[in-house]
Amino acid sequence: MTDEFGEGNLLSKSESFFHKNTLRNWKDCILALQSSEPVLPRAEKLHLVGKCLNALSMMVCTDPSLFGWPMMMYGSFQSPGGSILWNGINTGARIRSSESDWWFEDISYLSVSLFERLIKTMQARGIRPENLAGAIMYYSRKHLPGLGRWQGGQGGKTRTVASFSLTPATVDQRVALLESIEKLLPDKKGKSYCRFLLGLLRVALILNVSQTCKDSLERRIGMQLELATLDSLLIPTYSDSDALYNTNCIEQIVHYFVSTESNLTPFSPSSLDLQASASPSSESLRKVAKLIDNYIAEIASDVNLKPGKIRKLAEALPESSRLLHDGLYRALDLYFKAHPWLYDREKEELCNIIDYQKLSIHACAHASQNDRLPLRVVLQVLFFEQLHLRTALTRCLNALDGEIAPAAPVPITALGNTAGEIVQRDGWVTVVRENQVLKVDMDRMSSRVGELEEEFGKIKQEMKSATKSHSSRSSPRLVARKIGCKLVPQPSDAQPESLNHTGSTPRASIERPQRSHMSRHSKSFT
Repeated sequence: MTDEFGEGNLLSKSESFFHKNTLRNWKDCILALQSSEPVLPRAEKLHLVGKCLNALSMMVCTDPSLFGWPMMMYGSFQSPGGSILWNGINTGARIRSSESDWWFEDISYLSVSLFERLIKTMQARGIRPENLAGAIMYYSRKHLPGLGRWQGGQGGKTRTVASFSLTPATVDQRVALLESIEKLLPDKKGKSYCRFLLGLLRVALILNVSQTCKDSLERRIGMQLELATLDSLLIPTYSDSDALYNTNCIEQIVHYFVSTESNLTPFSPSSLDLQASASPSSESLRKVAKLIDNYIAEIASDVNLKPGKIRKLAEALPESSRLLHDGLYRALDLYFKAHPWLYDREKEELCNIIDYQKLSIHACAHASQNDRLPLRVVLQVLFFEQLHLRTALTRCLNALDGEIAPAAPVPITALGNTAGEIVQRDGWVTVVRENQVLKVDMDRMSSRVGELEEEFGKIKQEMKSATKSHSSRSSPRLVARKIGCKLVPQPSDAQPESLNHTGSTPRASIERPQRSHMSRHSKSFT
């Protein structure tokens, strides 16, 4: 069939038809690539597979709206009559859209080996990573059962032609498919991409793939853990363990997040600019810390969850990642509520991961009345709640006296020692009583500040009206004497003796016992 036996023989005609017609038509090129699978060694010898792969890659790189190439051989873009012509050639389809994912459906009918070779060819040609990731995600959802359920992905699309190139795969074939897909994944980051990786890890745990594949997926997720969501982290346990959720996997992901330097760039350039302008390290740490605290609170209802698992998850992140420990306290409170049989020693060991100095006033107020906490923990919380109240009361007094300079912060170690001394010396009854007294003093002081502000506003209004009615030569002090009021001295000029001369008014008589009361408490605290 070569030209040695006759000019224009069958081999030369077949090659001419293959180059002029098959390689220039998307549908015929896909069919030729699928037809070469039974005789793949011969097709490789004739370089037919490589030519089809290069032609498909070129068509994907080119904008389809510029040409009449058929889009969606098996999808909804197929023309039923096939009467659409392009340069006199019956294409069998018409263009309805120029989206970048028009070729996902057609290449999803290729075998695993041909799909892997096609993706590598497209990657070498310079196709955008988001398009390659979209094609891989589409292919994975189609051929890995259970993955589409966690992604919500392409279930809404209907297929007009059933797949004829793939038979129902066995477990070993699916394991090989997942390991091949994992090697094709691009090193990028994105919210939907991170969710897909977590779903892929879930399927990998079900299929029990190799440890290398699991570690690689966990490393990819850990490098973009700040983009994950809580529901995607709730991976069930598929082994013989009694626990409901796989905490070991999440712990390993957190370790990868902390130890591995993330050099991944987002898919879209706009998000890349946002990441470059902000401080990604501290912001990512805070997001992941909040995510892990919510994760612990979500799995705390599992009765088979051990305290050691909670402690490892909480301590996997550095101390600087949490500005407040309210989320961690909430998670432990839910865990104690679901595990009432825990000993106080076990509860104290878990509560040691909480920094009481970083609890808000509301969290301290809740913890001081929490019956599920051990007595030692409640005493420590009461001390720090008392410290918060004293600090707030001191600031209020400083604001009234005009002292702007803040008090020097007390070291945390000294606070802990003082808390222990108060507990050992007076007991928790004294601490509770002093907290109640301080709260009452705070309420009285706030009402006093409101009264002073209201009185000062009235004096200002009266002075303005008096200055308008009198001549400009009269001073404010004379005007104040005429209207029968006394000017309030400035805080910087006020002397301690001046406060005693204003004792004729009822408010001044109230202020003196309050100040002596506060001095008595400050002496007892020191």
